[in-house]
Amino acid sequence: MFRTPVLSSLTALVLLAVPAAQAAEGVVRKLQPAQAKVTLAHGELKELGMPAMTMAYRARPPSLLDGLAVGDRVEFTAEKVDGQYVVTAIRKKR
Repeated sequence: MFRTPVLSSLTALVLLAVPAAQAAEGVVRKLQPAQAKVTLAHGELKELGMPAMTMAYRARPPSLLDGLAVGDRVEFTAEKVDGQYVVTAIRKKR
């Protein structure tokens, strides 16, 4: 008899509950380090269901914004966390 381990079923449920992350490219349009916010102009983020736009994101952790400047071309990862879109990784493009 074939049995599915409980751990595998629980793992599948957890993976389904984790919000999708989206890697993308964009341009920094505004920085608000005191509020841990960055405004990015970016292309479509399909996994998040977002068209190309300019939008403000929270940075988690806020230190992600260190060394960035308005006009920088960046690669970033965005996720939907607790109903908010959050940048979880960002780096300047070369």
